[in-house]
Amino acid sequence: MFDELWQLDLHWFEPPNYSLGGWSGVARQKLSIAGKELNVFIKRQDRHLTRTWNHWLSGIPTFQKEYANIQRLLALDIPTLEPLYYGKQGKKAILVTKALDDYQSLDKLKPGELTSQQRSALLKSLANTVRTLHDHRLQHNCLYPKHLFARETTQNWDVRLIDLEKLRWQPWRRRMVLRDLSSLVRHASRNWTTTDRLRFFKAYVDESRLSASSKKLWRQIAAKAASKRR
Repeated sequence: MFDELWQLDLHWFEPPNYSLGGWSGVARQKLSIAGKELNVFIKRQDRHLTRTWNHWLSGIPTFQKEYANIQRLLALDIPTLEPLYYGKQGKKAILVTKALDDYQSLDKLKPGELTSQQRSALLKSLANTVRTLHDHRLQHNCLYPKHLFARETTQNWDVRLIDLEKLRWQPWRRRMVLRDLSSLVRHASRNWTTTDRLRFFKAYVDESRLSASSKKLWRQIAAKAASKRR
């Protein structure tokens, strides 16, 4: 199957990334899997390696790390992508995941265009998902709106985390929260109002009225987000 996927004539979903001594690209494709036609994303890379503690010198394909992290979240019941295939040959690697056809990324889904009830439910679902990630001491490291996908259900919102190449275990909760939430707040500033961002944070800390320690943390998050925008 690896050779078949590698030889497919694909149109890149976005320009390939040439870095880390190699290249990495992603394409959207329709494939027949187990007798069903599915929209998928096919990621292919060659010599695009990342170093880990166990492979400090040789490195491993970044998709191998992403695939392991997808499996990690699924084992913890944290919603993410559905992996359909992973394989590697030498320094080449392929990762295939099911497309999130019924979902929208948060940078496309603007809270201001939703009703007050929809917006409140969305922000709460986002906060619960991120808090669950952090409760397991997992830091996303690229928690941007484009890496959070959501779909409205009959009762709530289904939220999925994607782009897990840089996900890692972080023993220090405050450091993890500052890193991830300041990134999200900074990049969500185009679509989210200050009230939206504060409502998200209140849901994250599960406080209707912020405590003194939560106020201090929120000021630190806001300050770090603002400093990065300069």
